[in-house]
Amino acid sequence: MSRTPSKSTKPIRILLVDDHEVVRIGLSAVLNLTPGMKVVGQASKKDEALRQCARLKPDLVLLDIRLPDGNGVEAAEEILAVSPASRILFLTSFADEHTVEEASLSGAHGYLLKDIASQALVRAIKTVASGQPLADPRITEHASGWKRSFGSAPAPLKRPLLSSQEQRLPPLVAAGYTNKEIAQFLSLSEKTVKNYLANIYSKLHISRRSQVATFFASSFKGTPLA
Repeated sequence: MSRTPSKSTKPIRILLVDDHEVVRIGLSAVLNLTPGMKVVGQASKKDEALRQCARLKPDLVLLDIRLPDGNGVEAAEEILAVSPASRILFLTSFADEHTVEEASLSGAHGYLLKDIASQALVRAIKTVASGQPLADPRITEHASGWKRSFGSAPAPLKRPLLSSQEQRLPPLVAAGYTNKEIAQFLSLSEKTVKNYLANIYSKLHISRRSQVATFFASSFKGTPLA
């Protein structure tokens, strides 16, 4: 009795985030024709990307650094709050050092320039999806912060313990605000606040709000609420 051939490895599920429709169409065409990859969604704005990430939980988000309703750095932090397992790879035309160094602290896992060849992009996606950080060689030549954080070796991502968005929560928790009040204060959804707090608990190895307040008292004393 013959056995049914085993199924192939699941494809890398990719979400494309770029405000240019032509770019998304081109990327989708290339990636959907690549064995082992599947574009599961597209978004042109940050808010749309967040909704899709929360729903689809993609393996990798291919993200532009400039979006109509925000920037990619903010988007990367918020995407990781709603979908912590997703890998984020910036694909952009911006190569200035300030932008690159901001991106290196966002929690993202790679940074590429848009003039990259299609086959090089495919290889980069596979690298980042496998758990290794990656940066365009032209970036690491002049962006010291990114080079320090990502390098060329497959090392764990190095970044501040809490992201810049997560750092906004401890002072509000210490002040006694509820999740609903924090959401209103920071103009976030209550679900996003809960996700941020879950990430903070995980990173600090704690389980109670009182411990967040203790962490704030010892690490962020004097930090303003806004």
